[in-house]
Amino acid sequence: MKKIVITLTTVLSISLSISAQRNAKVHYVKLVEGEKIVSNPIKTQEAKSEGKGISVRIYPDISFQTITGIGGAFNEIGGEALMSLSEAQQNEIMKNLFDVNGANFTVCRTAIGASDFGIDAYSYSEVENDFKMKKFSIERERTSVIPFIQMAYKYNPKMQLFASPWSPPGWMKESGLMDRGEEFPEKNVLKDDPKIYKAYAKYFSKYVDAYAKEGITVNKIVIQNEQDISTKYPSCHMPPKQMGEFVINYLRPQFEKDNTPAEIWAGSFRTAKRLDGLEFVSNKAWREAVDGIGVQYMNARQVENMQAVYPDIKFLHTEGNCYGGKNSVDQAFSRFNEVAGFINHGVPNFCYWNMILNEDSSSGWGWKQNSLIKINRKDKTVTYNPDYATMALFGRFMKPGMKRIASASWYGDTITLKDDNNVYLFIKNQSNKTKTFDIWLKDNHAQVVDIPANSISVVEVNYK
Repeated sequence: MKKIVITLTTVLSISLSISAQRNAKVHYVKLVEGEKIVSNPIKTQEAKSEGKGISVRIYPDISFQTITGIGGAFNEIGGEALMSLSEAQQNEIMKNLFDVNGANFTVCRTAIGASDFGIDAYSYSEVENDFKMKKFSIERERTSVIPFIQMAYKYNPKMQLFASPWSPPGWMKESGLMDRGEEFPEKNVLKDDPKIYKAYAKYFSKYVDAYAKEGITVNKIVIQNEQDISTKYPSCHMPPKQMGEFVINYLRPQFEKDNTPAEIWAGSFRTAKRLDGLEFVSNKAWREAVDGIGVQYMNARQVENMQAVYPDIKFLHTEGNCYGGKNSVDQAFSRFNEVAGFINHGVPNFCYWNMILNEDSSSGWGWKQNSLIKINRKDKTVTYNPDYATMALFGRFMKPGMKRIASASWYGDTITLKDDNNVYLFIKNQSNKTKTFDIWLKDNHAQVVDIPANSISVVEVNYK
């Protein structure tokens, strides 16, 4: 009798295991050095449903932050390159970046005035001591940055845009220059003068209003890009105290006076040399004056430290690793780990840096960086770089409104999200062999899946 019971139990167990199989798909991009990246790199295969593999246990009922999306940055050099192409080529590129069936970018960045990937240093206030901003002008950007952004709305009308200056207008600084800060770092600062603070607050407000008149909504202002450094390209050292008091005494009052709808965010903060972001959120008056904190090039544990100081603080990822223009497959794989680091530590978005560069991939200050897409202005050819494949996969399947959820596995970096019906496991396989994974939904076996060699993948499993 005992043997019969054991046999029946075994049969029942097998039956339950088979019936527990969930519908699953594997979406992936292949990354092999020397192989061309195509404009639509995402492939889909049905999940394998037999065998054993590396266990990944997902907990759909344990959730964390709500995802706001994936995106990249608009810059002057990229806009100028895009405008060199035919209208048909422009539309194809922008559809691939912003359409829901393309990379589906939803949270993007632009510079207020010149960034390091402006053609040269410029601001919207080039007349010295124009405290009332009577000569304020965005005219220069009408042939590059503005049409670049306007085209994005055509394919994603819900795109969110944040903007930050690399430097105030030169006349507002002790140096009198937007760039060359590394030559005299002690002067690469905003003048400590109420007239300057008032003028700079008005500068921000005028910018948001001027862009609104072009049909562009600036949803967030991030006060100063990388506020802790002085560089050869436009920059400005702005300590936490100066930033906090500028917001409280000048910028917030100016926005309220002008009914400027953009949110005000502190940062963007790094952790290369100092913990300015942590210092900022530790001050109650400063943190309550802003809508959130912009972070980039930050050790993920410092995001956790800021959350420990003030759990309700909101985060915005502002810039991904620039690299040096090599645009390699290894860098595209490393991008996966970079995104995972921020998302898994509570940040709701990830923003790539240069979406588009020209054939030189070089800044106005002579240094090269990576990009998603390279445009040759001479022969009008368009190249999709390995980073594009990685970011397109993230953008397509890391959508606004999703929730990050808990998971457990010994296998490296993964990200797990859910929407109303499915869970999504983001995983990479940088080896030359297929790897098999056992997917569990808490205590229930869901599916066995094969992850292709040399790929970054998203496993989509129904959990309802």
